[in-house]
Amino acid sequence: MKFIPYGKQSLDDSDIQAVINVLQSDWLTQGPCIEKFEKTVARKLGAKYAVAVSSGTAALHIACLALGLKQGDEGITSTITFLASSNALIYCGGKPVFVDIDSNSLNIDTAKIEEKITKHTKVLIPVHFAGEPCDMEKIYEFARKYNLHIIEDAAHAIGSKYKDSFIGSCKYSDMTIFSFHPVKHITTGEGGMILTNSKVYYEKLLELRTHGITRDSKKFKNGNFDNWYYEMQSLGFNYRLTDMQAALGLSQLEKLDKFIDRRREIVSKYNKSFKDIKHIKIPEKTKDGYSSYHLYVLRIDFAKLKITKAEIVEKLKNRNIGTQVHYIPVHTQPYYQEKFGYKLGDYPVAEKYYQEALSFPLYPKMDDEEVDYVIQEVKNIFEVSIY
Repeated sequence: MKFIPYGKQSLDDSDIQAVINVLQSDWLTQGPCIEKFEKTVARKLGAKYAVAVSSGTAALHIACLALGLKQGDEGITSTITFLASSNALIYCGGKPVFVDIDSNSLNIDTAKIEEKITKHTKVLIPVHFAGEPCDMEKIYEFARKYNLHIIEDAAHAIGSKYKDSFIGSCKYSDMTIFSFHPVKHITTGEGGMILTNSKVYYEKLLELRTHGITRDSKKFKNGNFDNWYYEMQSLGFNYRLTDMQAALGLSQLEKLDKFIDRRREIVSKYNKSFKDIKHIKIPEKTKDGYSSYHLYVLRIDFAKLKITKAEIVEKLKNRNIGTQVHYIPVHTQPYYQEKFGYKLGDYPVAEKYYQEALSFPLYPKMDDEEVDYVIQEVKNIFEVSIY
């Protein structure tokens, strides 16, 4: 059996041809594919506006900037996430404030959010971990009560639904960000996108994406209306996506529903196979959520199985099965401990989860033979461990 990674892109000839078509066109960047990609994603997910950028991290960064986040402001997020969720706050001079996770959904524990809100809190950044939607109605209640903004970190969750709407519709938020890294549901190589229903935020995001520049004469401050004129009105960045990437994204988007169906099919098979193994906990579904399943995480009591996580990772690697850990709690990183004073013990549920968590292969191009192989090898290892 060839090596099976925990996640990878699923490309076909139509994706390759879409990129070739752009390479043979007049536009490699800042061309028509960008806007088409943005409008197609916004229409599919039910938002008014979309802004494509160079990465999910870039999306988080300028989303925070568009809200006016500044030195001394605070933002609340989960400690079980990729570093970008909280790093984006720091880029703006803000302070990340973490909340522990709910032990079942693995999302931010909404029962613990309110106690973290201070007069400096400006934004809530819920993370839809592994594609499982957060309790957005409850989070939205806090935002209204305390006059806070919400940015949904949906890097894992394109195609997921909360109640009757897609994650990305921004029904309960100011903005939603997505990532198009190769291990995500659809890929543009690297890339990301911000969705919003606010024209004000949309226009600000467009400006921040391209060096803080506007070419809209109605906004000019110096009164120059020559057709070559532009103004830099804020400190922006070069966070643009190329037309080649946008073309790939458009092609991938056509297959998103099929990709999600396959992911859910694999998860169902995994769950049936693993649910009765002692000392292993399969992923739980939330009442109001429909997950697009970016990750498949098993929670394993390694002590009772009398085997370490490192030993299992190595055994599976030797059997050509890749695993990963999502994630090391952000508050345990040296930078966060040294700069903000976080320490071990601050978020016990997240820390316990980290000790138990291991992600297993999940991507649409996995065939049935590979899925069955993973199941059998995992069972073999756990049976050896138990007996």
